[in-house]
Amino acid sequence: MSALKAARVATFTYFALNGFLLGLWLVHIPTVEDRTDISHAELGRLLLLLGLGAFIGMRVGGKITDRLGVKLVVPLAGVVCSVTAFLPGVAFNQWSLGLALLIFGFGNGLIDVSMNAHAVVVERHYARPVMSAFHATWSLGGVAAALTGARTLGWELSPATTLGAAAVLGVVVSLVMARFLLDEKEEQQAEVTGVKRRAPRRIWIMAVLALLVMLSEGAANDWSVLHLQDVLNASPTVAAFAYGAFATTMTVGRLLADRVTAKVGPMAVLRWGSVIGAIGIATAALSPYVWLALVGWAIAGIGLSGTVPQLFSAAGHAEPGAAGVNVSRVAGLGYLGVLAGPAVIGWLTHFVPLNIAFLLPVGLCLVAALSAGVLRPEPAKEQVSA
Repeated sequence: MSALKAARVATFTYFALNGFLLGLWLVHIPTVEDRTDISHAELGRLLLLLGLGAFIGMRVGGKITDRLGVKLVVPLAGVVCSVTAFLPGVAFNQWSLGLALLIFGFGNGLIDVSMNAHAVVVERHYARPVMSAFHATWSLGGVAAALTGARTLGWELSPATTLGAAAVLGVVVSLVMARFLLDEKEEQQAEVTGVKRRAPRRIWIMAVLALLVMLSEGAANDWSVLHLQDVLNASPTVAAFAYGAFATTMTVGRLLADRVTAKVGPMAVLRWGSVIGAIGIATAALSPYVWLALVGWAIAGIGLSGTVPQLFSAAGHAEPGAAGVNVSRVAGLGYLGVLAGPAVIGWLTHFVPLNIAFLLPVGLCLVAALSAGVLRPEPAKEQVSA
């Protein structure tokens, strides 16, 4: 295996590890909630600390990635994320759980930015789109976590045991994969000269677009099931297929998005993906039939699947020497969108029915489509070939 292929496999591994660790925590939320004796409302507030920690981790991770290089920071972030994933499993009250989630969120944000920065380095050497497949692997890691969690919960293992074993596995994987990562630190520092002044404005536009798209994604993740139950009177079993349809087409779409991007370009993927996402959400929201709503959520997943990877990739390529910081800006604001989406939809339901509230993400997707020109290639940019 060539060094470049090995680096790509290593990147896949870190993305899968991150998805697995986060997914394993999500599977154990009900058990940890019972163990710490907190209410649903208290849990909701504590989960905000997970988001806050992730946002801080992204900001810190971007800076140290550019300063120390991806080869050092990615495995370090993998170790930190793995170790901190164990903490919620040993929490015994709301205060210890809040602290554990804040620290775990920091580790999650740290690896999120650094592995995306390394993915940009790998993509630059391939000289073709490969970013979306990495994000698909993250989703597959979550699927593996769901299957693992279901099995260990069936064995009645405690969260501390399962998350502790995952932490040990994560540390080992992070250290073993470190040797296959690419080291671009010196090259990045040399290439950044002369492009710093122009990039930030374009980067912040990308960050806002990431917020809009990921807010729509967050709304679909958290409210699609309730939409089928409350608006269309579907049974809980059938309603669960709403999220399943969205998540499945999202993952499949990301596995295919790199080939599509290579043919039509990232701007077209963002523009038409956002349009398709808007059509899918609108179809689900306005449908009087359960089957058509399921089709709508499936369409939304396939449309939105390739949008965020294009923004991450473009941010990382804008300034090779500042890839970490730029990715952290886009990822950080986008992550706030994931957190804000469910909350905004919930607030809107005080004034309008849930299905009408979904017209907000429809509008945001259309704004993203109209603004996709920010990804138009700049002729002055120097292309880096493999």
